[in-house]
Amino acid sequence: MLIDLHMHEMTYSKDSFLKLDDMVRIARERGLDAICITDHDSMGLREYAQEYSEAVQFPIFVGIEYFSLQGDIVAFGIEDYPKERVSAQEFIDYVKSWGGVCFAAHPFRNNNRGLEEHLRTVKGLDGLEVLNGSTSIEACMKAAEYAEELDLFTVGSSDCHIPSKVGICATYFPQEVRTMEEFILEFKKGRMKPVYFKDSQYHLINHKKYIYLSNHQ
Repeated sequence: MLIDLHMHEMTYSKDSFLKLDDMVRIARERGLDAICITDHDSMGLREYAQEYSEAVQFPIFVGIEYFSLQGDIVAFGIEDYPKERVSAQEFIDYVKSWGGVCFAAHPFRNNNRGLEEHLRTVKGLDGLEVLNGSTSIEACMKAAEYAEELDLFTVGSSDCHIPSKVGICATYFPQEVRTMEEFILEFKKGRMKPVYFKDSQYHLINHKKYIYLSNHQ
């Protein structure tokens, strides 16, 4: 099952130019089996996304991209979130108290929003985003190195804000998931693999050998 784990819809992510119906349409065209809406510091789309998901029979999982004091963290499985910025560790602990999962988004992107060296000190992260469709190859490679060193799960996602980026990177799940509960359970097993879209199909990435295509963006 192919899922884009990190996407922004324009209603609550004001830097996005994507509407939910367009995201689903493009995702289907590219061969994705589900999408995740992870708006900036908001889960406001959750109710509408659930209704829309049922109407079009396409799984949509709503999480959040939370801007902690040390950098962005994508989380799923929480019902609420801190309304003020807290430390990365506080947010991770909060997610765990809900039984949720979280991964560091674009940890080495050059915009002061990645966890960077804080990856070595925080505890409880489930994974690292080692393929991000809006981040440089070099930053993705560095994230892969840290994931291997710290023994964290690896994921890929588009981080899309415009139509052309939808699904450009994603994550392969070996087990079908249709509900948030199933999604969380499979994520915790750590069997997913980052993938990239090229020549109208998805390809697994061998992150341990740091093989990346220079035109994956």
